[in-house]
Amino acid sequence: MPEPTPVLDDLREESRELDELVADLSLERWALPTPAPRWTIAHQIAHLAWTDRAALVAVTDQDGFRALADRALAAPDSFVDEGAEEGAALPPAALLSAWRTGRAALDEALRARAPGARFPWYGPPMSAASMATGRLMETWAHGRDIADALGVRRATTARLRHVARLGVRARDHAFRTHGRTPPADPFRVELTGPGGERWTYGPEGAPQRVTGPVLDFCLLVTRRAHRADLALRAHGPDADRWLDLAQAFAGPPGTGRPPKGAAP
Repeated sequence: MPEPTPVLDDLREESRELDELVADLSLERWALPTPAPRWTIAHQIAHLAWTDRAALVAVTDQDGFRALADRALAAPDSFVDEGAEEGAALPPAALLSAWRTGRAALDEALRARAPGARFPWYGPPMSAASMATGRLMETWAHGRDIADALGVRRATTARLRHVARLGVRARDHAFRTHGRTPPADPFRVELTGPGGERWTYGPEGAPQRVTGPVLDFCLLVTRRAHRADLALRAHGPDADRWLDLAQAFAGPPGTGRPPKGAAP
């Protein structure tokens, strides 16, 4: 992974923008439902705060994190929701304070780590840069849920390059998570950035390709939209299968979002 300062700076900015979106919400609006089943806006922020705390433990106390991971393995279908429920029960001011304190502590800890250091996580071990990238991906994805609940359209920024890169790198993990053998050959991914620029990953001549807008790719790999509603094209059967399985995060894929217009 590259030197972590740029992605840490982008994570800080992504978090700041989301903080501005929720800082002045009324108590009633904190309780608005989001596209994630049974999760309100408070649950979304609580989950970010909970995961930041877990990441801080992974970076500063690896034995302590292994205990957290063991508890997660003991209740794989409920531990994420339980963490969100606990935080969402706090008064909004207390929840905001906990999120701000936790993300600032994680930022400081990641910036202080020695180059090449790696930390345990719920998936493969992570470097400081990959940990920050994962946190940015989650902050953006849960921020998307919050913006949808509020009816706000957030700007697409160049920070999505981190989410896109993570989604590409997680290709094999996505296949394995679904019990599939990853394809042997690399894919080519060609995405159109927010300013019309072209972001590419993988060898230019690869026969298996995915093309489309970077926003749509990021929505897909964070499972914030159904493939049928996105302007992504698969070229080749393996690439086509990937678009049905893609995810940029560790853990089970969940149910994903239904296509627009689908019956509830």
